[in-house]
Amino acid sequence: MLLRSALGLFSPAGQRARLSILIFHRILSAPDPLFPGELDVARFEARLRWIAGWFDVLPFERALTQLRDGSLPPRAAVITIDDGYAESYTRALPLLQRYGLNATFFVSSGFLAGGHMWNDCLIEAVRRTQAERLETGLVEAPAMPLRTLEEKRAFLGRLIPAVKYLSLSARREAIARIVEASGVELSGAPMLDAAQLRALRAAGMHIGSHTHNHPLLTACTDAEAEAEIAEGKSRLESAIGEPVRFFAYPNGKPGTDYARRHIDMVRRLGFEAAVTTQWGSNTRQTDPYQLARFTPWDRSRWRFGLRLMGNLMRAPVRGPL
Repeated sequence: MLLRSALGLFSPAGQRARLSILIFHRILSAPDPLFPGELDVARFEARLRWIAGWFDVLPFERALTQLRDGSLPPRAAVITIDDGYAESYTRALPLLQRYGLNATFFVSSGFLAGGHMWNDCLIEAVRRTQAERLETGLVEAPAMPLRTLEEKRAFLGRLIPAVKYLSLSARREAIARIVEASGVELSGAPMLDAAQLRALRAAGMHIGSHTHNHPLLTACTDAEAEAEIAEGKSRLESAIGEPVRFFAYPNGKPGTDYARRHIDMVRRLGFEAAVTTQWGSNTRQTDPYQLARFTPWDRSRWRFGLRLMGNLMRAPVRGPL
């Protein structure tokens, strides 16, 4: 009750309300020794339990409407889950239902038919390779020893950022080269399929777009960026049979991962709002195409709550770049 009351001081109702938008990605079945910071089911459930006790969690569309018209309740929050992993359906949905919570899933449509996200291709290649070093052909990520988990983690810490900012074509080439060099055959389909996507929607969850192939928009030509945004929207609309009205910028850092021209594309293509990964809370003055999102990384309940409180006090994004 103490934390709930304290959060209410920084997130009052009405005209002065602040909206917290929380962001999640992976929800693993068990802790990952290679990435111990990733959420597993038990840790995700703990966070949902805390959030349900502290916040009034609203559907995304309703929260934005009430933020604009000044009727938002105190301690208002929205839950979002990015990328479109199958565990969104198999693991997140049952827990959201258990706690009576709604979420919006921002999905990259290019993976609905199966396959792996680009970063997961690299992660699994490095995780499972028997090679002691991998030649990447990238100056920013030269070959490093890969004999231990710590060495593999350090290598991925250089490899993923190096590949992330490549153009779409260069990224595909780099990933194919690295996976081939690793000797690993990628298998399984860790991403949602269309039937699971429809089941999420039928369960009362909401679907937003996260482009088609999840590129950084600033690494694309303008034509590529607009095609990625448009195709992601149209593919998801075909899959669920209704308009997709909300968008999440891949990686989501203002000025680094997307620019003013991409905001204009998102608006022109018919989206009504878009979310970033800029920290902070949202007020009536926040640009609806640059909504802030944040989730604490703390494992303890009190530290998690205190960091959420600090995020509520951060200045929101107030206008276009």
